[in-house]
Amino acid sequence: MRGNITRRGKSSWRLKFDLDRDPVTGKRRTRFITVRGKRQDAQRELARLLTEASNGTLIDPSKITVAESICGWLDGAHGLSPKTLERYRQLVEQQIIPYLGRIELQKLRPAHVQDWHDKIMRGGGKNGRPLSARTVGHAHRVLHRALQRAVENETLPRNVASLIRPPKVESQEVEILSADEIGIVLAKLEDHALHPIATLALATGMRRGELLALRWGDVDLGGATMRVERALEETGAGFRFKAPKTKHGQRTVSLPKSAIEVLRAHRLKQLELRVALGQGKQELDALVFSTFEGAPLSPDNLSRDWRRAVIALDLPKVKFHALRHSHASALIASGLDVLTVSRRLGHGSPVITLSTYAHLFGKTDEKAADAIEAALRTTGEQ
Repeated sequence: MRGNITRRGKSSWRLKFDLDRDPVTGKRRTRFITVRGKRQDAQRELARLLTEASNGTLIDPSKITVAESICGWLDGAHGLSPKTLERYRQLVEQQIIPYLGRIELQKLRPAHVQDWHDKIMRGGGKNGRPLSARTVGHAHRVLHRALQRAVENETLPRNVASLIRPPKVESQEVEILSADEIGIVLAKLEDHALHPIATLALATGMRRGELLALRWGDVDLGGATMRVERALEETGAGFRFKAPKTKHGQRTVSLPKSAIEVLRAHRLKQLELRVALGQGKQELDALVFSTFEGAPLSPDNLSRDWRRAVIALDLPKVKFHALRHSHASALIASGLDVLTVSRRLGHGSPVITLSTYAHLFGKTDEKAADAIEAALRTTGEQ
């Protein structure tokens, strides 16, 4: 394959090189590329292009923009859950397209990605507010996934998002309730509608969506166990029940006696209400937590109601998800091993448990030192 370089201006060069013949027409194909910089830069670029053409890795030119490419990827992203796809579209429409959308995909450079990070960090939020490093990271990962698909489709030679790291997210300790605070919360919620679901969240560590998808058929009050099979997801299209992301999400959770008592009382109230409304016998697939008509409760509304209860009842100012963390904290404080904690929480790996609650495991290390000391003393006495 041959090529030549022609000067087009003070610091601009036109590269011309021949490719193989078109398999359909049989005509020889010629490619023209403009390069800015010194002649040595043009020579290096020509050498690279000729090498790629010879190896069969040269990408055909395309005028498709970042916006066109990423929207096309989203339209075909059937492997994503509806909720994830909805979130990705939101990030694309609000954080990516306004800043990078008009750039031709093949002209996107690492410098563009870095400049994009800087801009949305300063004012990419609503009404020009700064974005958190975590949100910027989420947007970066969406861009990376879209560009990677373009690489796989041979529209791009490389993924430039791989060359720029998203801003570092400062690690934050999870919100938890102390043992005393758990007692206070449950006491103040005793006659509140949130009391049963808050009790079960603290007793099992189940996620919000898992609690709202729970059926009475999943609960064995006599055996003091509960089967977690699915979770409730809410999107713009409505509600849907989905299976856990991993096999570890499906699990059987043992129930403490106090939680069983609360569930029995909750079920009795539901049955009494059904009789009053003339709804008849309760089926096994009836939801444990639902509207009066038996329909699913909105996960977002549950969080909203929790926030209102926190203010109205002067509860510790934590999110509903903190009840799950508080459950994990209680297990760790009791000295339970990380594998058991991980399985009960439905984590895909104990590594996730350790990374989330590392600071809590650190507080139990003194017990480990005491155990080793006892073993060493025993050894020395022999």
